Amino acid sequence: MNAQIRDKAPAWLFLLALLGIWQLIVGQGWVAAYLLPAPSDIYATTVELWPEIWSATQSTLSSIVWGLAASFAIGVTLAIGFFAVPILRRAVLPFCVFFQTVPIIAIAPLLVIWFGFGETTVKASAFIVSLFPILANTLTGLEETDPLLREMFQLYKPSKWKMISKLQIPSAIPYILTGLRISVGLATIGAIVGEFIAGGGLGSLIDSARTQQRVDLVFSGVMASSVLALLLVLSIDLISRLLLRRRPYTRSA
Repeated sequence: MNAQIRDKAPAWLFLLALLGIWQLIVGQGWVAAYLLPAPSDIYATTVELWPEIWSATQSTLSSIVWGLAASFAIGVTLAIGFFAVPILRRAVLPFCVFFQTVPIIAIAPLLVIWFGFGETTVKASAFIVSLFPILANTLTGLEETDPLLREMFQLYKPSKWKMISKLQIPSAIPYILTGLRISVGLATIGAIVGEFIAGGGLGSLIDSARTQQRVDLVFSGVMASSVLALLLVLSIDLISRLLLRRRPYTRSA
């Protein structure tokens, strides 16, 4: 515990120093408060409007979790299919890669046209941007199974699907979790962008505050989305530690 405190202390000290300097700069009038509110003002706004911020955060969290769950289920399934049927991989994977390069802000208006305003568009946005890391990492994990273990399994002449399900999928779990960790941040971005276009959640809160010139509320919304993403990443890290605590025949990603 003491070692952990020592490791985290520099970061906390830096944060406190940064907030102190920030408060001083705004308090002395060196930067206009309407451009950069003081941390104390942001805190006061967060406390004052907490019910509204909390409701928006819950809406955004719901969309992120839904998008992650869908990208996990479809990404892992596609990766297994691509690995088991190479011709399917050669036919479809290039389009998945191309689709990933298209900015979500360019796709979001199309999602509104197809799904309308509301949560469906936000969930679709979160899903689209979080799919590829899970797909790519799962595929890499399936391919990176220890060759010695593959040879040992082949001594028992298993079927292709038995080899995949009993050896290669378990071996790919660290890679899948790494892809999920990457996708958490992307899903948060996708959900916020979707909310900018389709309404609802923290994205709508931030956009509404922008039009009202409520920079303090913009900062509150941004901080809420950052904390939300951080908590989700920490949750994935905890799940990873629990799942990988005892893995007798896998290599880490």
